[in-house]
Amino acid sequence: MRITELLQDATIDLGVKVNSKEEAIDHLVDLMVKGGNITDREEYKKGILAREANGTTGIGGGIAIPHSKNKAVTKAGLASMTVPDGVDYEAMDGEPSDVFFMIAAPAEGSDVHLEALSRLSVILMDPVFKDSLLKATSKEEYLALIDKKETEKFPEEAAKEEEEPAVQEEKADDGTIRVLAVTACPTGIAHTFMAAESLENKAKEMGITLKAETNGSGGAKNVLTKEEIENCDGIIVAADKNVEMARFDGKQVLQTKVADGINKPEELIQTILDKKAPTYHHSGAAAQEDSAEGESVGRQIYKHLMNGVSHMLPFVIGGGILIALAFLVDNQAINPANFGKNTPLAALLKTIGEQAFGFMLPILAGFIAMSIADRPGLAIGFVGGALANGGYTFANIMAYDSAKAVSSGFIGALFAGFVGGYIMVLLRKLFDKLPSALEGLKPILLFPVCGILIMGVVMIAVNPVVGAINTGLNNFLSSMSGTSSILLGAVLGGMMSIDMGGPFNKAAYVFGTAQLTVANAGPEQYAIMAAVMAGGMVPPLAIALCTTFFKNRFTESERKSGVVNYIMGLSFITEGAIPFAAGDPIHILPPCIVGSAVAGALSMAFKCGLPAPHGGIFVIGVITNPVQYLISVVVGAVIGMIVMSFTKKPLNK
Repeated sequence: MRITELLQDATIDLGVKVNSKEEAIDHLVDLMVKGGNITDREEYKKGILAREANGTTGIGGGIAIPHSKNKAVTKAGLASMTVPDGVDYEAMDGEPSDVFFMIAAPAEGSDVHLEALSRLSVILMDPVFKDSLLKATSKEEYLALIDKKETEKFPEEAAKEEEEPAVQEEKADDGTIRVLAVTACPTGIAHTFMAAESLENKAKEMGITLKAETNGSGGAKNVLTKEEIENCDGIIVAADKNVEMARFDGKQVLQTKVADGINKPEELIQTILDKKAPTYHHSGAAAQEDSAEGESVGRQIYKHLMNGVSHMLPFVIGGGILIALAFLVDNQAINPANFGKNTPLAALLKTIGEQAFGFMLPILAGFIAMSIADRPGLAIGFVGGALANGGYTFANIMAYDSAKAVSSGFIGALFAGFVGGYIMVLLRKLFDKLPSALEGLKPILLFPVCGILIMGVVMIAVNPVVGAINTGLNNFLSSMSGTSSILLGAVLGGMMSIDMGGPFNKAAYVFGTAQLTVANAGPEQYAIMAAVMAGGMVPPLAIALCTTFFKNRFTESERKSGVVNYIMGLSFITEGAIPFAAGDPIHILPPCIVGSAVAGALSMAFKCGLPAPHGGIFVIGVITNPVQYLISVVVGAVIGMIVMSFTKKPLNK
């Protein structure tokens, strides 16, 4: 459907003067009402505002294309106006918008709004054409300019292949989704959905269709279908953990980190459109073999590790917080030696929490091994993690004595995960030489029996060495006091801000949670977790404070988002700061790192302790020295705000 078929004289207004984004939306909605396209003005406006809440439709270059697929729309239509003086529409480039097209599409039926949006994005990319619209003196001239440009960019169907093949490549008129994407991050909370949104928004700007599957903490959403995969041009896999890849066999696949999906969406999409991504070939073997092409060894190791961490976190957080609550509701005076289980409620909470927490190391090892060797690696890694946790050795297996066992802990589980995965890779290659008649025995007999046996012997052999390393590390941390512990708190706190959910952040967080798994964990281990959480709470809070007290450094949209960051920071969701850091890393990251380091150092200096691995302000009741802990976080956030007020200069009006 052509743009000129959707526009009417009644829905065009030239030379309009509006003073705000809200006035601009109201004027366009009124034009839509005049055109007879909608039955309920307020319902349609609600849909427009809901879309704006997800991200501005001011695409930059002076252009804004608000749109809504809405039950109040009776027929598809367009409204358009020019605002010669421009108005602040919170555009992506921060510049005023002066040419507006509002799209209305019925709630049921074809995605005409997507087609109109892509066509408008294409024709408005020409700045000369866009300026000619601003200079139009009549509605007839305005429509004629659009018709001429649309004919130039979208000639008749029969002449498309001969006259403008390049345009044909940029537009799918048959409903085919041009580009698919899969996004995933270790926690599956923030980065996953931000990358999907960034890719989808950029695709709309570029005038092409894109569908993004999110592998979040609640499972895969918006899952790609077999038909969509067969018909698309290519797939972008922006993930920091392994995702299902066999379905992409024979397709053009671009594999990258999830941060690129947030920060480089146009570059990724253009790579697919230009057919510069490699063709993916699924080997039918280990996951690591399939994903290794084009990735460094370090990148592969990081993805395997994060796959284990992402599956481990629910057990750590759920079990850890229940254990912390048990201490909160118990009465130590009844029996100090049995603190945490002196009352029925405390005993219930601690028992459930301990069982959940006890799965942490086996789950970590199991899913690292599964990331490397696919499903056959899961059982091997799980058993290796359990043996590491139990501290089994050749010296104690005949008459196991838990008092003499030395758990190899978190380090042992990491070792078990990676070794178990590569043991299975080796077994698969060895068993490939067996007769094909034995193929059915491999997954149900040969792989689990041989793999678990080898894994068990390896772990029992190395447990004494790794256990000694683990014990030495814990003794070292326990011996830290004064300046050395404060320095450790500053380093861990600062790491939480360096990439806000990336490798540095995850390394610090995993280190903190690992301390909670130490046998008879005490104040030293709890202090490390407290410093880590304090550092992670600061970035969103520092940004929120800065948007409140130094408003002239931020756009109206950023100031609104800043309010949300108060909640994010208090909830220990560091990722709330990512949109600000991604948009202006030079001026945002250094203040956040400084503030987080100060918070981590103060938490250590005040000897604060945290037995729970998450929760933010909501677990303040279980924190040792809670008042001092709050002071640490507040001081870190305020220092971050003050430094940010110097690094980030006032915006030009």
